[in-house]
Amino acid sequence: QVQLVESGGGLVQAGGSLALSCAASARTFSGYDMGWFRQAPGKEREFLAAIRWSGSSTYYADSVKGRFTIDRDNAKNTVYLRMNSLKPEDTAVYYCAAKWGGGAWTSGLYDYWGQGTQVTVSS
Repeated sequence: QVQLVESGGGLVQAGGSLALSCAASARTFSGYDMGWFRQAPGKEREFLAAIRWSGSSTYYADSVKGRFTIDRDNAKNTVYLRMNSLKPEDTAVYYCAAKWGGGAWTSGLYDYWGQGTQVTVSS
């Protein structure tokens, strides 16, 4: 069982930055690929970014490429999503997720999910 706890959300003006963190409980955290997703009211969950268990590979959705960065610190059991140049359309609840075994990062087929953290971008 892996528990994931996101933090770092909040209210920011358009053009601003936020850094989200996702702390994992598992001692096997370093074996999980990690992803970030978001869901805005009335919209489907959207894949944002993923990172391989080793940190050696990342992948981004076109909507955030060049603005968001995913990275991880396996010694701290934490994955981060650093967000720059935020836009009002980035407003959503942001979730981290853990996936064992690799592959299909964008599919949403992750093994564990956090409870989410709200990000609100004002215009």
